[in-house]
Amino acid sequence: MRAIYDVSIARPFLRVLSIGLSLGAAACSSKDSSQAGSSAPPAPKAGVAQPQKRDLTDYEEFNGWLEANHTVEVRSRVRGHIRKVHFTDGQMVEKGQILFELDPRPFVTDIETAKDTLKIYEAQKVAAEKEQARLKELLGKGGASERQVEKAEADVKSLDARISASGNEVKRLELDLEYSKIRADVAGRVSQARLTEGNLVNAGGSDPLLTTIVSVDPIRLYFNIDERSLLRYARNAGAQGRSATQILSQLKDEKSPFTFSRDGEKEFVHQGTIAFGDNRIDPTTGTLQIYGTVANKEGKYIPGARVRVRVPIGKPYPAVLIPDTAILADQDQRYVLIAAEEKEADAGAKTGPKTTVRRRNVLLGTLADDGMRAIQPADKLSEGEKTEGWWVLVDSLQRVRVNYPVEPQKPGEAAPAGKTGG
Repeated sequence: MRAIYDVSIARPFLRVLSIGLSLGAAACSSKDSSQAGSSAPPAPKAGVAQPQKRDLTDYEEFNGWLEANHTVEVRSRVRGHIRKVHFTDGQMVEKGQILFELDPRPFVTDIETAKDTLKIYEAQKVAAEKEQARLKELLGKGGASERQVEKAEADVKSLDARISASGNEVKRLELDLEYSKIRADVAGRVSQARLTEGNLVNAGGSDPLLTTIVSVDPIRLYFNIDERSLLRYARNAGAQGRSATQILSQLKDEKSPFTFSRDGEKEFVHQGTIAFGDNRIDPTTGTLQIYGTVANKEGKYIPGARVRVRVPIGKPYPAVLIPDTAILADQDQRYVLIAAEEKEADAGAKTGPKTTVRRRNVLLGTLADDGMRAIQPADKLSEGEKTEGWWVLVDSLQRVRVNYPVEPQKPGEAAPAGKTGG
């Protein structure tokens, strides 16, 4: 049986198929034309900089605090009523300056009484000496006995002792009068007056605290250093085998410097020198206490303030540094990206040399105050390659890819917008 097809029914389907094939051919032609006329996207721009060579010193940081070199509690040595306070609270005072003055009248009266007693004994001694001379003369004539002469001599010696004691009593009372003017034993800053005019001051076991004085210049800076840091210092300084106390003694004798920052400061701009190290390690903390002296002529350092201390560990050494922000992390590995100029043979003779992003693993060292980080290559470098010769990518790190081209912007090469060189 022969199949009979209706041409009128098949004709619309053939027309749709023809249109579809035409559109597909046109699209392919347009895509090929677009690909032929377009070029590869330009390489991203990124700032680069070469590492810096600088001498660095390793250091350790510790928490510390400031203390006055001398702290004096001012108390009265004698009993009396406060007549006048000669300072204002918080004032700077000089050594020997009068701080409190007690009522001097009782002391003056006691001195005068003691002097009168001294005069009485001196007058009695004159009479006793005359009696002694008279009895000695009568003894030769038989008018006096040996016993009478000996008693006269004893009376003279007794009065000599009383005169000496009375003279010492006068000196003691004069000293009390001097003590009635309470002076500063050290120069420094005085605290507030605990007692004011009209108050009775008792001397002895119940003597009250009148005020305190703390010395200002120099001031001490205390901190605790662990034995591990001391041994590390000894190793870097070539003093292995020495004990912690011997190392501290060396630091003290050499007046080793240190720097510190106050609370709220980021830079270690203040300086001091090590002056003391304890003679034993605290078994509870494993540390030794150290203090250094800091010049404080302007009085800007206050006792009790907390500080952060930085102590050099070892001697200066040459190092290569890059901005810390240029260092990237890949799990436990640190690395940097560098702009490496490929050789013409590698890049292709038609295109010429090009600059490609390469990865270099690094080991981290000390972080300097200016944000520069010391680095060392973690892998063996190729022949002729040097760390200080790297052009390290320092910005636009998220826009570049390893082993892809990059357009490095070296320092001073970026032209202002709208201008070109020529």
